[in-house]
Amino acid sequence: MAQQEEVLVVERKVFEGVGTFQGLQFDVDKYIQRLFVAGVPRFMLRSEAEKDPSYKQLIPYVIMSHNGKYLNYVRGSRAGEKRLVDKRSIGIGGHINPIDWTLFSVDAHKIYREAVKREVAEEVSVDTAYTDKIVALLNDESNEVGSVHLGIVHFWTLAEPKVSKKEQMITQMTFMTPTELQQVKDTMETWSQLCLSGLDEMAKRKKSA
Repeated sequence: MAQQEEVLVVERKVFEGVGTFQGLQFDVDKYIQRLFVAGVPRFMLRSEAEKDPSYKQLIPYVIMSHNGKYLNYVRGSRAGEKRLVDKRSIGIGGHINPIDWTLFSVDAHKIYREAVKREVAEEVSVDTAYTDKIVALLNDESNEVGSVHLGIVHFWTLAEPKVSKKEQMITQMTFMTPTELQQVKDTMETWSQLCLSGLDEMAKRKKSA
């Protein structure tokens, strides 16, 4: 019998205790400080988390930028999340799976950041130096899928545009300007559409890294 996938979650009441919002939230520090308190993040079966709105699955969403252009791609038919097939995305990332339970009692935020690097490395190869700044949180309560997820938007500023795909589900990968992305906005997944509207603010906030 195949082992069931476990994913990183926090209780919705923790998130709501800081303050609910729809779309992007740029005041990230107050959320990060609460979400990664020892004992708050935990793992649960994905099959249960997808159906239980009393929990929020924490999803890193990494936006990569170089010289004013943004990495984007189209999710092919091999994408694990069938609801996103054929959708364009400007975010790399996905569910965080168990690494080491005991480390979460030491520094959950630090371990999360390392997990993000591993998650990205599973999908693409980044062969250049970069800076990493959490610039926003993303919440979409407009549908059942969004209601059980909370996006943590990372802004990676790349020294060079050296990114190559690893996952077969990634197709048509390229760097585009915000203007070019606006022209294909209708083909994007919902989270990418929301992030596209906030790129200017994200770019400002990454400078304070």
